[in-house]
Amino acid sequence: MTVTRIFLNGCNGRMGKVITEMVSSREDIIIAAGSDANTQASSFPVYSCILDAKEEYDVIIDFSHISAFEKVIQAAYDQKRPLVMCTTGLSEDNKQALIRLADTVAVFYSGNMSLGINVLICLAQKAASILYPEFDIEIIEAHHNQKLDAPSGTALMIADKVNQTLDNKLEYVYDRHDVLKKREKKEIGLHSIRGGNIVGEHSIMYIGPEEVITISHSAQTRNVFARGAVAAAKFLDKKSPGLYSMDDLVGQM
Repeated sequence: MTVTRIFLNGCNGRMGKVITEMVSSREDIIIAAGSDANTQASSFPVYSCILDAKEEYDVIIDFSHISAFEKVIQAAYDQKRPLVMCTTGLSEDNKQALIRLADTVAVFYSGNMSLGINVLICLAQKAASILYPEFDIEIIEAHHNQKLDAPSGTALMIADKVNQTLDNKLEYVYDRHDVLKKREKKEIGLHSIRGGNIVGEHSIMYIGPEEVITISHSAQTRNVFARGAVAAAKFLDKKSPGLYSMDDLVGQM
């Protein structure tokens, strides 16, 4: 049995703790070390910066904050180790940096690590190809009140995939309160809700003249994202350089 050694950036955050607990019950993967702004003791060494780590590891999982992005990228370059990028809120420059990194090491990036969300996207693309332009398309996402970015990375990923299906005809509209005009057919609306302890909910509405079709996904616990991140790390171990996504992971299941 091949044991994959993980470096977990953001190990003491919400998702880091979920991943730590999940990995503890497995024999095929261990956390060799981690890093976090909060360096409280754990079952493995914890550093304030990933670049200070001394332990050997096979794959980096980053489930932290965008402020740590450059150091995580540098560690992947320096150690020539694959990277599973789970942090959301990446800019276009960040995404381009991942693409450049993928020339050197294997990189796994998805706006959402849930298998269910990626099934939802397949359904959303199929529905869009059938229903547009007669039906208007709107995306609604809801998350807990501590989430920093809006709209969510997942909502943008859904919009991007739907838009690709429609030859990128759609224009993203994030807020309509300051524009006094009718909705145009080429629009796709993205709406964010923040409150309480919502883990993550995403809905795509196809709104026609006489009926409304809604495709939705609700994450009940953060385990769905942790499970996807761990599966991605196992998938990436020993992979050749390149940019991989949930499509590649799902394809081998």
